[in-house]
Amino acid sequence: MEFLRTFTLAAAAAFALVQSPPRSGPVLVTAVIDGDTIQVAAVGRVRLLGIDAPEIGRGFDTPAPFAHEAKERLAALVLHRWIRLEPDGPRDDAYNRHLAYAMTEDGQFVNAMLLREGLARVSARLPLARLPELQRAEAEAQTFRRGMWGATPRIPGQQYTFQAPAKKTGRTKKPGGAAAGRTKRKRQAANPHRRRARAVFDVMHTKQAYLCICARR
Repeated sequence: MEFLRTFTLAAAAAFALVQSPPRSGPVLVTAVIDGDTIQVAAVGRVRLLGIDAPEIGRGFDTPAPFAHEAKERLAALVLHRWIRLEPDGPRDDAYNRHLAYAMTEDGQFVNAMLLREGLARVSARLPLARLPELQRAEAEAQTFRRGMWGATPRIPGQQYTFQAPAKKTGRTKKPGGAAAGRTKRKRQAANPHRRRARAVFDVMHTKQAYLCICARR
């Protein structure tokens, strides 16, 4: 009976070992390129598998929203730390970057952590063993509106300016009004040629009116 129990436990352990994805030994992260790419000593550039963080921008490109936050968070998790890499499916991408999950020394799943905090999206072009776990992490971020999922600006009410409608007085003001008349007189006073022309016009108008009165007599 004891032999059967020992054999069963050994078989279960062997099955679990076969089923669990192989992991690398401890490797050191020497640089963080962006929110989903790291540089690893003796390995090279590694792209975190199954996720896509906002683009940091190159040259004159404008960084996408939360790009810097994703990079800073990834750096806080792994930069100058020992991690373990876990491949799943293809080992390299079109840019010759290694594709892998990243696990911290205490067993935290870095890819899922970025998703859970709303700093990356699920991006899986091929079936992945950990895809359901990644999708659950993204769904949690969406539910609680974390990171990019809660980015819609919420402006406090006091920052809005409301203008009350003008009261009706029953009188309709003509366009321009008294202010326009004062402005017109100021323009005329500032122009000497306009003043002389106006004086000549007034004299002619007065003379014409006088002649009309005489003719009626």
